[in-house]
Amino acid sequence: MKYYSGFSLSNDKELFTPYLKESAYTIAGFSYGAIKAFEEVLHSQTRIDTLQLFSPAFFQNKSEKFKRMQKMYFSKDKEIYLESFLSSCFSPIDIDESVAIQEGSVEELEELLDYVWSRGELKRLQDRGIQIEVYLGSDDKIVDTQAVKEFFLPYATTYLINGAGHTLQNKPWRS
Repeated sequence: MKYYSGFSLSNDKELFTPYLKESAYTIAGFSYGAIKAFEEVLHSQTRIDTLQLFSPAFFQNKSEKFKRMQKMYFSKDKEIYLESFLSSCFSPIDIDESVAIQEGSVEELEELLDYVWSRGELKRLQDRGIQIEVYLGSDDKIVDTQAVKEFFLPYATTYLINGAGHTLQNKPWRS
């Protein structure tokens, strides 16, 4: 199994343990990592049975002004931007200390904000027999859960976790 982390994160795979399919033929990713996972599956010639997308970064329904503002705030003060972004990412819980926070780059932020998911490419993966799973939190403060659900539903089995945010957590995952 191959896993891609979210923007400015590493070691976040454990957050999704309840949902991960541990198989040599599964590729998974969280948020920005979902884009990376999708692109790998799309261009792979090897056997892949399952693509798991956890809270995929989906901003194609946002205005250009929104995207410009995000990039501007990030460029102006990365530390404050990331603090606010990650707080929203982990809401309604506190940021888990076992997840490593990285600086992230403006190029990565631009890629996730400007990425356009393709219905045709999703259909192509579906036609190849790849099972696509999308996991969403009902209380996500990063992406519009309803828009993401409506977009992916024709191509993927879509799960909605009630009371969960972007990291699909509604309570601390460690006891």
